Amino acid sequence: MVRRLSRTLNASRKAVEALAAHHGLPRSSEQSLWALVEALEREPDPPTALRSAAEVVDGHLADSLSGLEIPELARAGRVADVGAGAGFPGLALAAALPEARVDLIESNMRKCAVIDRLAGAARLQGARSVPERAEEWAAGEGAGAYDAVTARALAPLAVLAEYAAPLLGPGGVLVAWKGARDPEEEAAGRRAAERLGLHPEAVLRVEPFPHARDRHLHVLSKVLPTPAGFPRRVGVARKRPLA
Repeated sequence: MVRRLSRTLNASRKAVEALAAHHGLPRSSEQSLWALVEALEREPDPPTALRSAAEVVDGHLADSLSGLEIPELARAGRVADVGAGAGFPGLALAAALPEARVDLIESNMRKCAVIDRLAGAARLQGARSVPERAEEWAAGEGAGAYDAVTARALAPLAVLAEYAAPLLGPGGVLVAWKGARDPEEEAAGRRAAERLGLHPEAVLRVEPFPHARDRHLHVLSKVLPTPAGFPRRVGVARKRPLA
């Protein structure tokens, strides 16, 4: 049993090494990524069902780092991860982009505490939790402050566009992790984007780990200032989507 666990951990460590090499990350980033794996395994109050090293490497790290395929995200200096949940993709991106500031916006205080423990364990000096709703943060300190906004499996594209637009500075991008493509959702997202000063740039199919299915990155860029009246009050984007 001990030998089997050791082999599993060794395989996961090698998978992290391969992942870092694939994205051209330095040794320090590789070490931070592995520290995240170990910290999540030890975490006493995890807000995620993915706990084993193999699950974390594929389902969190590899999936999160697929966002580096988007050049604007890979070179971003300030990133906001909206609805960060257990901390992904934000923590993995903070490990990969050690010079960047990554704010993980999450209204649930319990999840924020986990995010901060994981960031501390991995020594991610550029990462912090922001215990706010996205609309509140965008109406204050976060207004126009980010080069990129990320969101993974959070909400329909029309809602994500409304969350992201007020947070983004000129030329910034929203990168949204989604599953199988949905023409109706994408059409609604385009209509909302037009009203918010965003432009749909691309939909990139990714396969972050073997046999990953139906994974796409949707990229919207900020081409015009956010219109007056946004962000709307907390919860309105979900209740009354623009599209």
